[in-house]
Amino acid sequence: MKVAIIHYWLVAMRGGEKVLEQLCRLFPQADIFTHVVDPAVLSPTLKRHRIVTSFIDRLPGARRHYQKYLPLMPLALEHLDLRGYDLVISSESGPAKGVVTDPDAVHVCYCHSPMRYVWNMYHDYRGGLGRLAGSALVPVAHYLRWWDTVTAARVDSFAANSGNVARRIRRYYGRGSEVVFPPVEVDDFTPTRDHDGFYLVAGQLVGYKRADLAVEAFNRSGRPLVVIGAGEQLDALRRMARPNVRVLGPQPFDSLRSHYARCRALVFPGEEDFGIVPVEAMASGKPVLAYGRGGALETVVDGRTGLFFREQSVDAINAAVERFEATERRFSTEEIALHARGFHADLFRGRMAGLIARSLTAAGHDPGDLAALAAETELAAEPSLLAPPAPLPPRQRAAG
Repeated sequence: MKVAIIHYWLVAMRGGEKVLEQLCRLFPQADIFTHVVDPAVLSPTLKRHRIVTSFIDRLPGARRHYQKYLPLMPLALEHLDLRGYDLVISSESGPAKGVVTDPDAVHVCYCHSPMRYVWNMYHDYRGGLGRLAGSALVPVAHYLRWWDTVTAARVDSFAANSGNVARRIRRYYGRGSEVVFPPVEVDDFTPTRDHDGFYLVAGQLVGYKRADLAVEAFNRSGRPLVVIGAGEQLDALRRMARPNVRVLGPQPFDSLRSHYARCRALVFPGEEDFGIVPVEAMASGKPVLAYGRGGALETVVDGRTGLFFREQSVDAINAAVERFEATERRFSTEEIALHARGFHADLFRGRMAGLIARSLTAAGHDPGDLAALAAETELAAEPSLLAPPAPLPPRQRAAG
């Protein structure tokens, strides 16, 4: 089977690229198509594949300023030559699913989210631009919404990375989807009961993730906080942080893993489509204090693996920290880590294999080993991997 995987751009190794790596493990023979690639950031897994770029990659400054070429990306996608490919898998968050395939090809889209900057976060993005750029975005976004909706019809099957995103797919595209939670390498983390007293914020430091709220909350309370990540807010967070708040910036994985293991709890103040960071913290046995919207509702069990606060405010974060400290002994390191295993990368591959096999069968193609792989993954998985994560059953006793 000749397989093409379409990914929006390859300029960093973040959550979307982790999904791409797992798709590449499913299809080691696949070719990757993307708008822009920075070879220096690619993982060894991705480097083993043939990578084809659109003409965007040859435009001035594309690796750093690829988002400025967004209006050209629909045209660039449709210019990609996918003749002869039997299976096309698009990884959609930026423009990716709008490719033109052979009539008999099967197209499965793994949707991290419909493009946020023209749909659910349009007004946030527009408000963050200057007056001139904000005005220019209006007609561009109108065109992209039309194109994005029309090209949804080119997809045979949608996989959504969460129920949260599945609702957006239904709202914006009028299509159903199957929820397949993204892969988390939970085996990379060791559950640890002890802590060094500090709270942790980790992830991209961009506006909608609201790390600024956490910094201000801990500025006021005086509790120790560590912030790890890179992004446009990094310098501003360093300027506003008081001595009890350490803004470390980007850190290597070993440092991040160490901070997960040594923190008292993770603070997660943003609304995410899914959110891999809370699952990594839980795989380390640590509770998550999260804003109760978006993907956190599908990963964190309130009162069991963490606590929710219901509004994005400094007062709400500090109130959640106080509630956590008053009930901290009720949280079990072992149960939190067990819950995180429900998002294991093996489960992602098995469920994607099953979805793709059903799509191929429906189109009259032979799914090959995919159906068997899906069945074997479900049968061989640990009990915690057999079903999507659900609230843990009541415990017979409290555990510290």
